[in-house]
Amino acid sequence: MSRLLHISASPRGTESISAAIAETFVQEYLATHPAHTVDRFDLWDGTLPEFGPAAARAKMTVFGGGTPAGEEAEAWAAAVRTFERFDAYDRYLVSVPMWNAGVPYKLKQFIDVVSQPAKIFDVHPETGYRALLTGKRAAVVYTSAVWGPRLGPEFGADFQSTFFGDWLRWTGIADVQEIRHHPTLTGSYDAERKQADEHARRVARTF
Repeated sequence: MSRLLHISASPRGTESISAAIAETFVQEYLATHPAHTVDRFDLWDGTLPEFGPAAARAKMTVFGGGTPAGEEAEAWAAAVRTFERFDAYDRYLVSVPMWNAGVPYKLKQFIDVVSQPAKIFDVHPETGYRALLTGKRAAVVYTSAVWGPRLGPEFGADFQSTFFGDWLRWTGIADVQEIRHHPTLTGSYDAERKQADEHARRVARTF
């Protein structure tokens, strides 16, 4: 039985378009995979730990082959718990609104917390990084209100999907499907939303 984790990067709750499209996905997924489990991780719910000075020192201690102690040990334990919560699933649904051409800072915080040596990656001085999260799948809902794939640079740029998609591949999650909603300022929101919901359902049925 597969386990799906929906990670929501939007702080807008029921007003979030990315979360609403993700919920369309979830409902179709549960209807077509009734034996599977779906859980949710709201990155804004207060459970995501900071990754500050103590955590950064702990990471470097681990890199050097040592064992964090004191304040470092507490910060490292919090990061490991968050990674283990993430790693307990074999399928992910991530809803990602565009913020200033990129991703919300809470999603970057999540990435910084879980991207730890011997957890997400190993690194070798001659061969570089080795991804450790192989065999998992991800579906990502990308939304934006101004930028769109058919518009020029005067409407912004996409560092949202390029950044997050690259991180997924770096972790070893190579099976990634994208669901996009970019109605833009002059497009038809209703038509674009209908297409995004329909795409979400199609992906969910075979996910």
